[in-house]
Amino acid sequence: MKRLLFVLISSVLPLSALYAQLSLSSCYEKAAANYPQIRQYDLIEQSKNYNLANIGKGYLPQIQLGLKATYQSEVTKVPIAMDGIKALHKDQYGATLEMNQSIWDGGSIHAAKAGIRSQSEVERKRTDVTVYAIRQRVNELYFAILLHDEMLRLNQVFQNDLSRNYQQVATYQDNGLANKSDLNQIKVEQVKAQQNYTSLLHSKKSYLEMLSRMINQPLDLSTELDKPEDSLELGILLIQRPELAFYEAQIKSLGIQRMEVKASLMPKLNLFATGGYGRPGLNMLEPDFSFYYMGGISLKWNFSSLYTRKNKLKNIQTSSELIETSRETFLYNNRLQVTQSSNEIDKMREVLKSDDEIIALRGSIKQAAQLKLASGTLSVLDYMHEINAEQEAKLNKIIHEIELLQAIHNLKFLTNN
Repeated sequence: MKRLLFVLISSVLPLSALYAQLSLSSCYEKAAANYPQIRQYDLIEQSKNYNLANIGKGYLPQIQLGLKATYQSEVTKVPIAMDGIKALHKDQYGATLEMNQSIWDGGSIHAAKAGIRSQSEVERKRTDVTVYAIRQRVNELYFAILLHDEMLRLNQVFQNDLSRNYQQVATYQDNGLANKSDLNQIKVEQVKAQQNYTSLLHSKKSYLEMLSRMINQPLDLSTELDKPEDSLELGILLIQRPELAFYEAQIKSLGIQRMEVKASLMPKLNLFATGGYGRPGLNMLEPDFSFYYMGGISLKWNFSSLYTRKNKLKNIQTSSELIETSRETFLYNNRLQVTQSSNEIDKMREVLKSDDEIIALRGSIKQAAQLKLASGTLSVLDYMHEINAEQEAKLNKIIHEIELLQAIHNLKFLTNN
């Protein structure tokens, strides 16, 4: 039913209307879902499951088939002649089927499984870091588009003002208070404003195309981006970056490696059974082919692992210290960036407080200049200077507003808040 409704809506509305509104958070989600490396999560899980299944086979009986054929220069002989005892053949053959069943492996399989799970977790956290990083690229494109939207809007207002001024000066010319040169000066500003509008429009289109590729969604010039709110309260911000979880997963993985070293030192207890057919069999005095079997329990303890135990543990400790150093370095650099970003936000908020005052003053100056122009005591060139000064003040406010929003969301990116 939902799919049918979507099709009906699609047939009535153009595609751009369906995607007219876009938020920053939805861009994060769509960019992450469209990122090629997102497929690595499934691959990591599949690899983990395959490896766990293979390691788990260690609990099953281990069966081995052996075949051999030998020729010996000497064989065992009975030094005296006895009835019923034949000499052994120098060519000997054998086929054996051996089975070993682990009773206790010292924890090796358990440790190996834990190692596979921990390594998979490390890879997942590594992928989290990579996928999270694309948020910064989304921020750059998103706020660039917002800035261009505001600049285009302001440019339209400016062109409308220039059009009214052109009509007004044309009236002055009819009354003998202006000449053709004055009109041309305004015309030049109109052409420059139109050029700027065209340039901004093409830049916005370029940013939209890049964002469209990142989120795998069609975007055009009619797409509207939601303007995020200035909602961040500066203070003590907890750093919750995925890099920290990545470092933690690495340290846990090293703890599993210590467990594997310990397991390698433990004895191994097994049940075994062997069945065979060959010449000779177990009875060395019987030279003909015969079947045989044996079974029992075995205990093996490989002390050679002690030779490398100390160095392995030292190597694990060194790796742990390297990871800890990397974590401390990341936190150090991150805190510096957070401090810089917080100060930038404070600065932008203070600057914005004076922007409205500057715009009001520039507007008042322009109105006074307009009265002088009407009375013939001010040239059109000087009047255009005041118009441009007011336009610059409005443009500065727009730039400061978008820069503040971008700085806030860059701080959110730095802390993952």
